[in-house]
Amino acid sequence: MLFPRLLAAAAVAAAARAQIDPGKDLNAYLAEKTDKRVAVSFEYRQRAEDRTGIVFGRDRDIAADFLRLRVGLTVRPFTWMKISGLAQDTRSAAYGGIEPGTVKDPIDLQEGYIDLFSSKQLGPGLTVGRQMLNYGDTRLIGSPQWAYAARTWDTARLYWVTKKMKLEFMSLSTIVPRSDSFNKPILGDRIWGMYDTFKDVLGKTVVDVYVLRHDQNRPGGFTGVGTLGINLYGTRWAIPLVRGFRFTTEGVLQTGKNGILAHRAAGWVGQIGYKTAIRKRPVDFANEYKYASGTNPASGRSGTFDQLYPAAHDKFGTMDMIGWRNVHNVKSMTSFGLRKTWNWVLMYNNSWLADPRDAAYSAQGRPVARAPRGDAGRHIGQEIDLYSNYLWGGVTLGAGIGQFFPGGFIRRTTPGAHSRLLFLTTSYSF
Repeated sequence: MLFPRLLAAAAVAAAARAQIDPGKDLNAYLAEKTDKRVAVSFEYRQRAEDRTGIVFGRDRDIAADFLRLRVGLTVRPFTWMKISGLAQDTRSAAYGGIEPGTVKDPIDLQEGYIDLFSSKQLGPGLTVGRQMLNYGDTRLIGSPQWAYAARTWDTARLYWVTKKMKLEFMSLSTIVPRSDSFNKPILGDRIWGMYDTFKDVLGKTVVDVYVLRHDQNRPGGFTGVGTLGINLYGTRWAIPLVRGFRFTTEGVLQTGKNGILAHRAAGWVGQIGYKTAIRKRPVDFANEYKYASGTNPASGRSGTFDQLYPAAHDKFGTMDMIGWRNVHNVKSMTSFGLRKTWNWVLMYNNSWLADPRDAAYSAQGRPVARAPRGDAGRHIGQEIDLYSNYLWGGVTLGAGIGQFFPGGFIRRTTPGAHSRLLFLTTSYSF
């Protein structure tokens, strides 16, 4: 794989120096010759990382170079049908040890689906197959592109679109990347239900309303007695305010069962943002509070919020140390556009346990530390991040640093390492 890597890197560098975007020209040519029936896509992404203090010092440090290649083809044999496929190859250099599927996933099918009637934009539509999906702010369901092998789903989605709403029924099965075989859906781990979006509510407000069900059995990954069956009732409101201000909020209530226990949980997010300019350069301020319930063992029921499968990068910091479960979190983020093609982002996060007798959870939703008697405190820790992205021709260059400072709970229940991330990234796509 060394020669293809060097060839791809050389092509990206050449495109950047020449300030050209060959992919755009290629698709323009294909559109002209095929009456817009054929299009291709391509992505090259490389990210070198140096991570220390992984899982607060429980896992070994990693310094590696991660590469993702994608090649896709979309064909429209009829005006009412789209057939799309995307192959993905994910590798790592200098990772060391056994590489999991999330790091090494040789050539596999990332997307392969048929979309009916969507070109009409309004009216009915049906999508069946494997697809990357994002809903709302991706706090519950999303395909995180920051991940080495982004999540994808086997799905069937039936929807109806008007100028002011989209009504959708969907069924999703998760795909687990496998480094040694073809990726298959986990049919015992399924999300299904309704996700509806309404536009121009009370002005320009966008409202999402959803009722979802998360079912998981033992073959699907559930480790308790019985099965998991959680109902989610949620809504998201994106409200533009006056003079550059905006407000976004999302709330979720959960019922159902977690094995033999009744499940009752809740999560909430509120964010206020403000866009302005300093010396004609855009600045965006965003401040956010998040809450997700935890389990009190004395209650005799499950209370830990089920975060499903989000695209969670940056939700609790660039290092992705913490998930939306059993947590109070405050976040502040400032984005500054130095130029049209160059921006800087400064982010701060501070997190506490919602219930000190429950665990702190990772970005993947797994418990990483616990004090069953609740005597280790609540403070998980603080994180500060600084990163920048620069668009050069058709190439994006990025770099950043993140530092996590453990709080009392983490220091008492883990080695308490001061975790750090350094990264350099290059990407080109069309």
